[in-house]
Amino acid sequence: MSTLPPHPRLSRRFRLQYEEAQQRWVLLYPEGMVQLNQSAAEILQRCNGERSLEAIVTELETAFGVAGITPEVQALLEEGQRRGWID
Repeated sequence: MSTLPPHPRLSRRFRLQYEEAQQRWVLLYPEGMVQLNQSAAEILQRCNGERSLEAIVTELETAFGVAGITPEVQALLEEGQRRGWID
């Protein structure tokens, strides 16, 4: 059973930013940085506290012409929540 909030939001302790030098998105926090793959970055960019998991999935499926990605998106958000990225 998921414990995700109804509208996932990136924690205020983290800042999502594109690092030109590394050519990738990262999550910055006071103690360091987490390098993200493109899929994780696309998901986390949509975690603004306004979209539900379903809305995030729908937006991604439309944008990338894929279907059935709910389990992967949910798994990333749950892992992000465990790591403190998601409020």
